[in-house]
Amino acid sequence: MKIEIKKSEKPIEYNDAIHFLEERLTQLNEKKADELIWILEHPSIYTAGTSYNENEILDKSIDLIRSNRGGKITYHGPGQIICYFVINLNKRNKDIRKLITNIENTIINTLKEYKINSFNDKKNIGIWVNDKKKIKKVAAIGVRVRKWIAYHGFSINVKNNLDVYKKIIPCGISDRDVSSLNEIRPQDYTDLKNKIINHFIRNLNV
Repeated sequence: MKIEIKKSEKPIEYNDAIHFLEERLTQLNEKKADELIWILEHPSIYTAGTSYNENEILDKSIDLIRSNRGGKITYHGPGQIICYFVINLNKRNKDIRKLITNIENTIINTLKEYKINSFNDKKNIGIWVNDKKKIKKVAAIGVRVRKWIAYHGFSINVKNNLDVYKKIIPCGISDRDVSSLNEIRPQDYTDLKNKIINHFIRNLNV
């Protein structure tokens, strides 16, 4: 199955990105386009998934976009890598759980290349690290499936501002912190985008 790889250098507005994904989903369903993996960054924005609660907004003045993805409230902004996708599960045994596992393994495998040990959590979706004896989140996952085509994606905190998470209860989890790769292990993450793409394609083909 052919997958188009798209990498945007300039930040893409959240609503513009989602509109693009939904158009691609329609085209893919009509067999007029290929599957998609899209790497980008967003300008600063808070988004709320379909299962969020109002009490998870600690600062009521924030600019919040309500999204049709799964999950709760999270933040996107400069220094955070977003990996969006439009993947046809009709050709992948209609297995949503396997797709989530593929995403988790993609992030874990990628971070391992940077000597960062990370793991998933069955109770709290996302990817976590044990940093200074504290469990902290470094990657968030939000997926929606329509007509067995999965879209939206995942984000990895690389060197973004972490203070923004104090204005919300990130992903509805109040007893764990959020971190970034640069805070955990400062190093050159220039090639991170390419490594994400390579691991994701490999995992999708397993």
